[in-house]
Amino acid sequence: MSERITQTQTTAGYGVSESASKVLRNTYLLLSLTLFFSAAMTALAVSIQAPPMHWLLSLGGMIGLLFALQAMRNSVWALPLVFAFTGFMGWSLGPMISYYLQSPGGASVVGNALFGTAAVFLSLSAYVLTTKKDFSFMGGFLFTGLIIALLASIGLIFFQIPALSLVVSAMLVLLAAGYILFDTSRIIHGGETNYAMATVALYVDIYMLFAHLLALLGVFSGDE
Repeated sequence: MSERITQTQTTAGYGVSESASKVLRNTYLLLSLTLFFSAAMTALAVSIQAPPMHWLLSLGGMIGLLFALQAMRNSVWALPLVFAFTGFMGWSLGPMISYYLQSPGGASVVGNALFGTAAVFLSLSAYVLTTKKDFSFMGGFLFTGLIIALLASIGLIFFQIPALSLVVSAMLVLLAAGYILFDTSRIIHGGETNYAMATVALYVDIYMLFAHLLALLGVFSGDE
């Protein structure tokens, strides 16, 4: 009986353990701040018409910051590195946003992509928090799909095939949705206890979802 009472007392917020609930609250708070900061960096890049970043620099910067964050995840440098990473990613998104905003109907495409991203993220997050399902079984499948999509994306740099680009974007949208389920599930089931890393994981999911949903909407709207 005492064990049941203790278990009940350590359950909070979303019906998960108190420690997981704390990580979840801190993650969503930090995620909100980083999304705002990232959007500000994107707006700055758009306002000064920043040129597109070379893909090697973009990839190198992203991987370098992720490795630094992983190494410093339990230090005082974790939070600055989270903001450095999300700010860098927001800046790199600026030229893409500029391209669509300068196209006929581009503002509508960007707005629809933002709305779609928010709707998908909130819906999937609410589903995981409500059902408490464990989506850890998706890890291997998602990672394999991501590797395939990344290899195809690298191929697109050298071989400009519009149909392949469309397939890759659609695949990455689905993978981003899957990763939202997976990463949210890891938090509530104790698989991720570091809220800085949890924030970056969800941020990358949202970034990937938005960028490739924007690309798909751009194609279907006739902007590309």
